[in-house]
Amino acid sequence: MRKIFGTDGIRGVANQEPMTSETALRIGRAAAHLFRNGPGRHRFVLGKDTRLSGYMLESALTSGICSMGGDVLLVGPLPTPGIAFITRSLRADAGVVISASHNPFEDNGIKFFSRDGFKLPDELEARMEALVFSDEIDTHRPTAEQVGKAFRIDDAVGRYIEWVKGAFPKGMTLDGMRVVLDCAHGATYKVSPAVLRELGAEVIVLHDKPDGQNINLDCGPLHPEMIQEAVRTHHARLGIAHDGDGDRTILCDERGEMVDGDRILALCATELDKEGLLRERTVVTTVMSNLGLDLSLRPSGIRVIRTSVGDRYVVEEMLRGGYNLGGEQSGHLVFLDYNTTGDGIITALQVLAIMRKRGRPLSELAACMTTLPQVLLNVPIRPDVRRGDLAAIPGVQATIQEAERTLGERGRVLVRYSGTEAKVRVMVEGEDAGKIRALAERIADSLRSQLGG
Repeated sequence: MRKIFGTDGIRGVANQEPMTSETALRIGRAAAHLFRNGPGRHRFVLGKDTRLSGYMLESALTSGICSMGGDVLLVGPLPTPGIAFITRSLRADAGVVISASHNPFEDNGIKFFSRDGFKLPDELEARMEALVFSDEIDTHRPTAEQVGKAFRIDDAVGRYIEWVKGAFPKGMTLDGMRVVLDCAHGATYKVSPAVLRELGAEVIVLHDKPDGQNINLDCGPLHPEMIQEAVRTHHARLGIAHDGDGDRTILCDERGEMVDGDRILALCATELDKEGLLRERTVVTTVMSNLGLDLSLRPSGIRVIRTSVGDRYVVEEMLRGGYNLGGEQSGHLVFLDYNTTGDGIITALQVLAIMRKRGRPLSELAACMTTLPQVLLNVPIRPDVRRGDLAAIPGVQATIQEAERTLGERGRVLVRYSGTEAKVRVMVEGEDAGKIRALAERIADSLRSQLGG
């Protein structure tokens, strides 16, 4: 059983365990020990989103790393994929991101990138947990000149902007294209507007005034009505909504209709395949992606591989099979030809490039996939629930099996624990929206009766 790591790093309410200064200091010490790469001084890139608690955790992590003899390169607010890039660019030993992604501002999190810019595998996270909760490294106390230093990297934003623009085709511009951009008061608030404007777009920016408490507040991908209204009002060609740390994006077409990660995957896979650039003619996604993705790509001979939920599992499968496109319905899309993790700005640029090349609006391009009705419910559970096999709980098991018999081969049921919250995710998919809603509610009621507070 994991103690602190979830689907995407460590996450919780800031200033409560495990997101306290004391635990963050121990995490910093464990990371500095774990990522040592031979003799000499070791360097760690440390960035964050715009949450108020980022200052507190940044100081604690820095203290922990320096206490183990590591040097910390502070880059301030920068999108998560920017930390992955800077880590590789500066040849650091690891990258650390302080962010809780799409969660409200009172939460925060810590996630890591290895020196090559990839998220950590399960076994490395388990080793870090062991170091945090044991006394194994308590006696490791460098002194005098061996204590680490902290440095501010002032050009990190500029480096990332220039590098991201390289993901857009050379010689192509966005001149004459009006775009609405929702930065969710998060880590993209400087970078994303600059990239789009420097490529020639007319950018109408929403929610780019972070104050430490407004990140994701009634904006971003979880509140698409904001960008839908703005696209219609300003007659824009496209709407782009980033989450708090900028590693995912959902889009809005010129009519104000949302385009999620599954439809972006279908669009980009089709385009790459036409150009002979889709490696192994394969797309990697998770068990949460809509069955419509498979159905839309199958006639072209494009294969879909599914993994557990979490973009790092998608990336691990991409590396194993030599694939270059993968992602999640939530908008985490990974283009391994450009970055080692989900990158919301790169995702938007790929779609904008396709619109330019084909001379067609997003509404027409995204019609390449028909989405089957899908119901997603989040069921809060008691924090003390031991996370065993959900299908082994008698009442829950019977309800799930009944739903599966009802749907047959024309639908899917997926029930899983959240990797970041004390919740169970219920997904039911099928052709009849009313039927799947009723089935999902029955499963949720069963879960509440067995595991609810």
